[in-house]
Amino acid sequence: MVITGRISLVRAPNPSAMTLSGTNTYIVDCGAGEAVCIDPGPAIERHVEAILARVKTMHCRIALIALTHTHPDHAPAAALLKARTGAPVAASARTEYPHDIALRDGDELPAGEKPLVAIETPGHTFDHLVFYDRPDKALFTGDTVLGEGFVVIAPPNGAMRPYVNSLQRLLDQFADARVICGGHGEPVNEPRAKLQEYLDHRRSRERELLAALQGEERTIPQLVEAIYAQTPRALWPAAARQMLAYLIALENEGRVRSRELPRALDSSEHAILNPEWESIVGPEHARTVEEELGAMLRLDVLRAYSATERTILPN
Repeated sequence: MVITGRISLVRAPNPSAMTLSGTNTYIVDCGAGEAVCIDPGPAIERHVEAILARVKTMHCRIALIALTHTHPDHAPAAALLKARTGAPVAASARTEYPHDIALRDGDELPAGEKPLVAIETPGHTFDHLVFYDRPDKALFTGDTVLGEGFVVIAPPNGAMRPYVNSLQRLLDQFADARVICGGHGEPVNEPRAKLQEYLDHRRSRERELLAALQGEERTIPQLVEAIYAQTPRALWPAAARQMLAYLIALENEGRVRSRELPRALDSSEHAILNPEWESIVGPEHARTVEEELGAMLRLDVLRAYSATERTILPN
């Protein structure tokens, strides 16, 4: 797909519930015959071939491979593409993922005459970057903003308040953006409206959560059953991780308190908090889902949450 005269999208063949129609790989012609490949995707050989074929039609070469973040649906093909092109890999200075160039907030990506700019956007992960293309006013948002649906924020590698702050920063500082090129879904041609929609969604969900805790103590499974009653049960484990991110933020702010319950999880609670992901999404997608949802953090202790006297429902 051609997005502008300088930007092309090549979608990876890895559709799933978490990746939607697949991971979006972007090729940006930065001038002087040099291009940046953003998020080369999973290590699928035919996807790498498709990237190289698209670059050939653009009459340039890949001079740099840039990662918005290092989840397994965005980053592993970097090694394959580097082996084929010799291009270095650039990623956040905060990540431990193998890379050649460490990027910090405001850094220009070393490729071509029209370099992209790195923007630190922690939240979905702590090492997340967004890239901005000044000439075409395009934001490459990875998993901070998608072309459809909303992003999962899950501890321990994700956090709600940094994520909301990142959204607000993009809205405040890049109001002139013309297109959002997200990590999944279609390009967004009304960036301000999409960013505002994302912020409104987070505030609305937090309002629901706090309302559910007014005068009543509830566990995460109980909150999920109440707030996500219209959501398919197969998605409740993802919702539980999302609830945890909100609750951690609110407890840190003194607006929610929690206590450990002196009993083990029952079978229904366990199915929501610590499911067997392979049985839900299949073995080919389990690793991606586990990374996205922070499955390395086992929720074996049941906690009951309640609002404190400091709680004020957001507008």
